[in-house]
Amino acid sequence: MSTPARAGVFVYAKDLPRLAAFYAAMLGMRQVHATDDIAILASPDLQLLVHRIPAHIAAGIHIETPPVRREDCAIKFFATVSSLEAAGATAAALGGQLFDERWEGPGFIVCNAMDPEGNVFQIREPTA
Repeated sequence: MSTPARAGVFVYAKDLPRLAAFYAAMLGMRQVHATDDIAILASPDLQLLVHRIPAHIAAGIHIETPPVRREDCAIKFFATVSSLEAAGATAAALGGQLFDERWEGPGFIVCNAMDPEGNVFQIREPTA
């Protein structure tokens, strides 16, 4: 990435490498920078920063397998994928999930998804 992104999303992670790998595969992103505490993923449409939760806070967080859906957030991001079906297979293989309910919007079909730590986000498949 030659210049800083103008917008993006932060996701806090207990298991940074796992969550970064999940989003990179799920959303077709590439890792452009990484340290022990952060992985920066990028695509032409989005910059996603996966930030490690500090150890003293992470110690009190239990991530179940399969993850428990966390819906007590005030914000949810969305990203576009070429195929909801393919994204569902990728999510399942990496410990996440696509939910069954679908909605149609102008030029897309959308559904909610969950990452391996239970964070809910939305993916959209173009219909045109």
